[in-house]
Amino acid sequence: MKWGVEQRLSFIEIRLYWEGHINRKDLMSRFGISIPQASSDLRKYQELAPDNIKYDKSGKFYYASKNFKPKFISPNTDDYFAQLHLIANDVIQKDESFLSTVPEFDIAPHPERSVEMVILQKVIKAIKGRRALEIEYQSMSQPDPSMRWITPHAFGNDGFRWHVRAFCHNEQIFKDFILGRIIAIWREKFHEIDTADDILWQQYIMVKIAPHPELSNSQKEIIERDYGMENGIAKINLRASFVFYIIKRLGLVEGHEKKSPNEQHIVLINRDEIETNLEQ
Repeated sequence: MKWGVEQRLSFIEIRLYWEGHINRKDLMSRFGISIPQASSDLRKYQELAPDNIKYDKSGKFYYASKNFKPKFISPNTDDYFAQLHLIANDVIQKDESFLSTVPEFDIAPHPERSVEMVILQKVIKAIKGRRALEIEYQSMSQPDPSMRWITPHAFGNDGFRWHVRAFCHNEQIFKDFILGRIIAIWREKFHEIDTADDILWQQYIMVKIAPHPELSNSQKEIIERDYGMENGIAKINLRASFVFYIIKRLGLVEGHEKKSPNEQHIVLINRDEIETNLEQ
């Protein structure tokens, strides 16, 4: 099957799954195709998934049957909410979404963590060209900016801000540098690093969380459902360099389990295992 045809058949299925109906106009608007091509695509879908789709002659649209089972897509809630995020952030317009009707929604704003365009451009160039950069950086551990050489190799996001993962020549270690705190980039030079040496970036660690033990059985069940837990545990596999961020973001710092279950709904259950893996 040609890629373009498969994309349109997937779109038909997405609309049937999330909206419950579709017509030729939807395909024509989305892909800029002709009426005959839209009709052909809908017939093709009927041939390949006859139990999924029905036609309403009076309304002149197709709708999902009661026995609908996705054939071309693997729908999940993340895809749906991702569309809402893209619309909210003006990345796409409503008519560019795979949704025909967008429900009223809003997303709680958070302070923008700005990154200067010229800084980002130079860091991207350095990663691609294996260049070291002399940066002026404002650390929160020192009162004044300092100069240092770094060799960047990747970007990371802690859920709130972007940082660059880099080898710090001053400290001779790999660490994170928040992009918004790079004041200026002064010089560059070639410096090839072996990213395999960045153990915390290459290594993955499993973070395991469970409902707070003092919650009622009913409350534990809803927390298990909310976090997609299996057998009372949610496992989050992430880079070792991200462990600090997720523990802080989820409120799992040491001593959190002593908080009231009404305030702290989840607990970290493998802290010793994590610390052992980080020390290796």
